[in-house]
Amino acid sequence: MVKVLSVGGSIVVPHEPDTEFLIEFTTMVREWLLEDDERKLILVIGGGGPARVYQNAYRQILNGEHEYDNSEADWIGISATRLNAQLLRAVFADLCPQSVVYNPTAVEKFEGRVLVAAGWKPGFSTDTDAEYLAEKFGAKTIVNLSNIEKVYTDDPKTNPDAKPLDKISWADFRAMVGNEWVPGKNCPFDPIASKRAEAKEINVVCAGGKDIKNIRKILDDKPFFGTVIG
Repeated sequence: MVKVLSVGGSIVVPHEPDTEFLIEFTTMVREWLLEDDERKLILVIGGGGPARVYQNAYRQILNGEHEYDNSEADWIGISATRLNAQLLRAVFADLCPQSVVYNPTAVEKFEGRVLVAAGWKPGFSTDTDAEYLAEKFGAKTIVNLSNIEKVYTDDPKTNPDAKPLDKISWADFRAMVGNEWVPGKNCPFDPIASKRAEAKEINVVCAGGKDIKNIRKILDDKPFFGTVIG
């Protein structure tokens, strides 16, 4: 049984590695895996604070005098995901014999109990990498952990009438997030990944990444706080 967690970099490294959270998170993951030898977990790690800091630096240095290249900004973000993923891979080294996965279409096997992946190439976020890996290893749901605890009908920061949702269809969700990816875009699940997940009939659970007990409920298929997209 394979589960996929797409862990937002803002959860792992908001500014610097959140060691307190990571201790709680990795302890919970180990406990969950120990309960059943058939359980396997794919962790796809985002870029977080370092990605945004360096992408902003790139924009500021250009200062409007040279063209801002989204592809170059994506590569900066991808580098951050790879550093963050390497940290998680090292923590789970005893359960994760494989190197960090950079290309989700190239990995052919899942050794050990944990597989850690990072950014692949420009044009989308690590959400899309998670979708490819879910396809490859037969997971029908991706759990997307971020600082967004639920999907809302609109941006609650700008619209006080926005309502939280327990469920939303792919059609309605994609109408909200659009079809284009912009480096650093902050949305519950990236547009490119959303399009592919809809086509492959994969559901996504969006939930807050800091609530360890709630994450455990999701892994155990118990009632949880969050939104199901599908």
